[in-house]
Amino acid sequence: MMKIAVVGGGSTYTPELVDGFGRLREVLPVDELVLVDPAAERLEPVAGLGRRILSRLGHPGTLTTTGDLDEAVDGADAVLLQLRVGGQAARQQDETWPLVCGCVGQETTGAGGLAKALRTVPVVLDIADRVRKANPDAWIVDFTNPVGIVTRALLTAGHRAVGLCNVAIGVQRRFATRLGVAPEEVRLDHVGLNHLTWVRRVLVDGVDRLPEQLAEDADGLADGLGLPPGLLTRLGVLPSYYLRYYYAHDAVVREQRTAPTRAEEVADIEQRLLASYADERLDTLPELLTRRGGAYYSEAAVALCASLLGTGADPVQVVNVRNDGTLPFLPDDAVVEVPARIDHHGPVPLPVDPLAPLYAGLVAAVTAYEHLALDAALRGGRDRVFDALLAHPLVGQVDRADRLTDELVAHNRDHLAWA
Repeated sequence: MMKIAVVGGGSTYTPELVDGFGRLREVLPVDELVLVDPAAERLEPVAGLGRRILSRLGHPGTLTTTGDLDEAVDGADAVLLQLRVGGQAARQQDETWPLVCGCVGQETTGAGGLAKALRTVPVVLDIADRVRKANPDAWIVDFTNPVGIVTRALLTAGHRAVGLCNVAIGVQRRFATRLGVAPEEVRLDHVGLNHLTWVRRVLVDGVDRLPEQLAEDADGLADGLGLPPGLLTRLGVLPSYYLRYYYAHDAVVREQRTAPTRAEEVADIEQRLLASYADERLDTLPELLTRRGGAYYSEAAVALCASLLGTGADPVQVVNVRNDGTLPFLPDDAVVEVPARIDHHGPVPLPVDPLAPLYAGLVAAVTAYEHLALDAALRGGRDRVFDALLAHPLVGQVDRADRLTDELVAHNRDHLAWA
């Protein structure tokens, strides 16, 4: 009997995850899927659609719900974390108050990302302790942002944890479509930190197809990245779209000061999704869900869980894992996002080619920030928050760090035990 628990199961992402479990049951034969969430008004419509999806797909497993975390994780083989402490209201703040200092407002990057880490890490560690008590052998798969910092917190505390992001699988699927091959035929030289990565090679049968793709259609590859095609051609790599917050920071700030926030857009989408999920005639994923984000999350989650639980066919996946010398200029306990070989013992990062100074410098700086951010999340205190902000490449000035510290504490006081 295989049991999977999803913490934050009331997320509007969840039906996509359930659909993946249903479609890929030969890869991951789940007998019981438990959704846990304190928000019953979200959990029930999400679960209702999930059950109808499983029924349509002929899946024999059961889908249950609960507001009791300990009940949910009892006997679970794997626990998926996809929670948002403070909800979309907190995200709305993360995306707005940093703008007063001319800094990007974003939920995982910069000052807003630090605020999310401070709210999230203590909650996740409490959950992880309860998972370990219920089943010491259970794997924790973290999809909760900021994934790099949260995964580092889990690993530092000795938990059996792997961080997961959908950026790499999205790039893989994109190139598979462009090249007319099956996704599993595409291997990425994907390296960096969570939300700070570059794809240096796109390998099909051992041949790097990225140079020809850049030469033929740099405009198409740059679409959605918010970066000029000439930059991709100049660098010869495909940056994550999160690199826009670094490479075009001031332009992003100008846009954010006049445009609706992503939080506002997502809040509207979520209300519409929940209304559609409540329709008992619906048993497929609504098209609107594609605008919510999280594309291919289910495929990535199923593949990772299958490898960790010993049922998977493809042992190599891009995950967030302890560095342990993979990038030798970083400390061993840093968390990097790279391809890893995964089995029931956990992930082992594959060797990667040295990272050029153009990228290594930024990775080293953000890793230092993440170290300080985790310290602030674990021990609290205004000075530790200030240090993390001062170290962040998108802040880095005393007056900005000082004001942003005050703004962060003021907007997150209800979630900070020490404030």
